[in-house]
Amino acid sequence: MIIVPTSQQLSIRDELALNLLIVAPAGCGKTEALALRIQGLLRRNAVALPQKILVVTFSNRARDNIRDRLRLYLSHAELRDRITVANFHGLSARIFRAHSNVIGLDATMLMPENDWVGDECRHLSLDFPAQRQVQRELREAKQDPRNDAAVEALLHGTALSIERKRKLEKRLTYDDLPRLAELILEHQAVSRLYRAHFGAIVVDEYQDLTLQQLRIVRAIGETRTTYAGDLAQGIYNFAGAQPLAVDQAIRKECALVVQLDESHRSSPAVLEAVNSLLDLTRGLRLTAADPSSWPSSGLAGHVTHCDVQSEATYVLKLAENILRNDSRQRIGIIARSASRRRFADDVFASSLIESHRWDDGVLDPEIAKTVRAMLSTFDERGFITAADKLEFLRSAASLDTVIDPTLRESLAGALRWCCDLLIGGKTSEDIVARVKVGDSSTLVTAPGVHLLTGHVGKGQQFDWVFVLGMEDGVIPNFNAVSADDIAEEARVLAVMISRARHGVVLNNSNTVPTLSGRIRDQSPSRFFSQLDTVGLADESEIDDWFAKVDWTSVAQR
Repeated sequence: MIIVPTSQQLSIRDELALNLLIVAPAGCGKTEALALRIQGLLRRNAVALPQKILVVTFSNRARDNIRDRLRLYLSHAELRDRITVANFHGLSARIFRAHSNVIGLDATMLMPENDWVGDECRHLSLDFPAQRQVQRELREAKQDPRNDAAVEALLHGTALSIERKRKLEKRLTYDDLPRLAELILEHQAVSRLYRAHFGAIVVDEYQDLTLQQLRIVRAIGETRTTYAGDLAQGIYNFAGAQPLAVDQAIRKECALVVQLDESHRSSPAVLEAVNSLLDLTRGLRLTAADPSSWPSSGLAGHVTHCDVQSEATYVLKLAENILRNDSRQRIGIIARSASRRRFADDVFASSLIESHRWDDGVLDPEIAKTVRAMLSTFDERGFITAADKLEFLRSAASLDTVIDPTLRESLAGALRWCCDLLIGGKTSEDIVARVKVGDSSTLVTAPGVHLLTGHVGKGQQFDWVFVLGMEDGVIPNFNAVSADDIAEEARVLAVMISRARHGVVLNNSNTVPTLSGRIRDQSPSRFFSQLDTVGLADESEIDDWFAKVDWTSVAQR
C-alpha cells in the first residue's frame, strides 16, 4: 500500500525544534508522523554522526510496529547504524548492565523474566487484595531514585520480607530496573555519556509514562525529545502512569504542540462508537479523513449471546466469512482479560483457521528465531535424560545471555511452551512447524485471526475487531470502583474499539463460567448506555451488512 503523508505529518518531519509534543488520538497517523520525524532529523543532519536517535516504546510489539514503519523511510544502513529502538525496561537494563558499578551493584544480577513478586505472593497464599497491596507498596517505594536501604526503610511486613528475599537471591524485578537506571543517571559522567551518544529521543505513548520514566528520558535528552500520544488512551494508571502530571511537565518543556485530529485508520461507523464514550474518556471527537472511501461506511454492531460457547462460535463464523472473501484480512479477537477470552481461544484452536495468540512469546519474531536455532541442533536424548528439563532448554537457548527483560520474559515463556510439548510427545520438528512467525513476518503484518487483550493490542490495528466479554465485572472490571477507575476502563474499551479499520462487533454473554467452573449470570456492560446512542447494528443487520458489502472495495481500502 502506498502511503501519502498528510501536510501535518510533513510539517512534523520538517519542524526544526527538537522538543516537540504530538497529540495524536488513535488512528490519526502517529506512527507515520514519528517515522517521518526520524527521517527528517537524519536527513537535515539535526542528529549528526556519530550520534544516534533513541526511540523508546512500551512493549516489544510497539517496537516491532515502529521498526516496520521506519523501513519505509530509512535505508537498511540508517536503521541499523543510526537508530536504537528500545522499551523502557530494555533501556533501563542496558544502563544497569553497563554502569551498575557506580552504585555498587553487580551487573550479573538476575534480570526479571516474570512477575516474581506476584509469584512470591501466590507462594505465600495471599488473597487477591493482599497481593495487590504488597505489589502496590513495593512499586510505590521504587518509583523514586532510592537505593536498596532507602527502599527497605519504607516497607513493612510481607513486602519487606519479599524485598529482602529479592536482595538475597541477587535478582531484579521490573520495578527495580528504572529505579536503578535513574540512580545511575544521577552520576553526571554517565548521563553525559548518554547525552553525547543520543542526539535526540522519540517517545511513543507519552501518556503511559511514570514520572520516573520521564526523569530518565530527561536525563538523556531534555529539550531534545519528541513526545507523541493521547491522554484519552492512558490505560496504565494501575502500573504507576501519571498522565496528567506528565502531560503538564512535557507541555512546559516542548517548544511546539502539534495536534492530529483526523482518523486515517477507522471507518465512520467505528469512529461513532469511539466518540460515544467521550463523556468518560475525555478524548477528542474524531472524524474520518475520507469518509466516502469506506465501503458502506463501515460497521459497528452488538450481539448478546446466551453463553460463552455461542459467543465464541459466532465470532468464528464471522471470521470464516471474512477470510473466505479475502484471506489477507486481519481480525482481532480482543477481550479485557485473557481469562475471559479463553473460550474463543479453544474454539479457534480446534478450527481450521490459522490463528495467532499474542500471549505466546514464541510469536515474537526474535524469540521465534532463537527457538528455531535451538531446535535445529536439539539434543532430544539429552532432554529425555535431563533431571530438570526446563533448565536443559534454558541452557540450550542461552537464556542467561538475554539482557532485555521483556525479551527474556518472552523467551522463558516460549521455552516453557516447548517443554510442555516435548514432554507431551511432540518432536523438535513438530514444534518448528508450529512456529509461524519469522524474520520477515511479525504479528504486526500477519494476516488471519489474532487473539489478544486490550492492553496488549494498544498501538496496533486490525481490519476487523470482535470485542468479547462486554459484561459488567469484565469491562468495566470488577475492581474499578471510583470514577477515575471507571473512566480508565472506558479508555480501555475505546482503545479496543479503535483498533478496528472497517468494523467492530461487541459481544456479551448472559452467562459466564468462573475459573472454578461455576456458571454466573452476567449483565451487559454499563458502557452500552453510551454505545447504544449511535445505533449499533444487531445480529440480523450485521449478517445483512456482510452479505451486501463489496469485498473488492474492502480489499482496496
